[in-house]
Amino acid sequence: MLRCALRAGGDLVGARITADGTGLRYELESASPLEDEAVAAATDRLTFHLGLDDDLAQFYALAADDPPFQGVIAALHGYHQVLFPSPLELLCWAIVAQRVPMAGARTMKQAIVTSAGNRVVVDGIELWAFPDLGQLLTLSTDDLIDLIGNRRKAGYLHGAFRQWDDIDEAFLRDGEHDQVRARLLAIPGIGPWSATFLMVRGLGRSEQISADREGKAAAGRVYGRTLNNAEFGELAGRYGTWQGYWAHYVRAAG
Repeated sequence: MLRCALRAGGDLVGARITADGTGLRYELESASPLEDEAVAAATDRLTFHLGLDDDLAQFYALAADDPPFQGVIAALHGYHQVLFPSPLELLCWAIVAQRVPMAGARTMKQAIVTSAGNRVVVDGIELWAFPDLGQLLTLSTDDLIDLIGNRRKAGYLHGAFRQWDDIDEAFLRDGEHDQVRARLLAIPGIGPWSATFLMVRGLGRSEQISADREGKAAAGRVYGRTLNNAEFGELAGRYGTWQGYWAHYVRAAG
């Protein structure tokens, strides 16, 4: 069972997600009755977060002619890539986590989360939802400095939240890849690495993947040889718009 808290349609919602034998079932809890808009927003957010709309049959069909990868498919069959709970939350994390120890970044993010007071209890377990954009837009630069103790990051966050307010998430999910990446790079505090992080782990954009040391090492273990950038790109290229999924499966295989 998975329990989580989220903001949906302006409401604070607790969610309980269970497997029922044929798929996943979810139940929503709120302090007041939820309007249809909030239920739809929560459903969309949970579905996107858990990658439930990803058509793995297409991905697996591409893997049929890749014998070394078949062992990975067998081990992870049915596994959907789980994204950050929302791209907005990942935007915040991408900024606060730059060039600081992870413990410090977690402290900064938690300060932002608790400041909004989005606390809900599901089955006796205390859960905190990340603030929605409306809540984050109420924070001034000084408020953010007080919360996270870092003037530069506070300035980035303040600007990033306001830029995010001008972006349609549907465009980020479905827009042309290079246009989406360019729009992300225009956000304060977001550089090439953070834009890729947002594309892959926040938006599930798997059309393109670049070679990095960890990815090449993971793929090398699957394919039984050391890979250079060109070889990694050739293997990934077999999977077309699913190459990011291929890279994720390779890493998840350990």
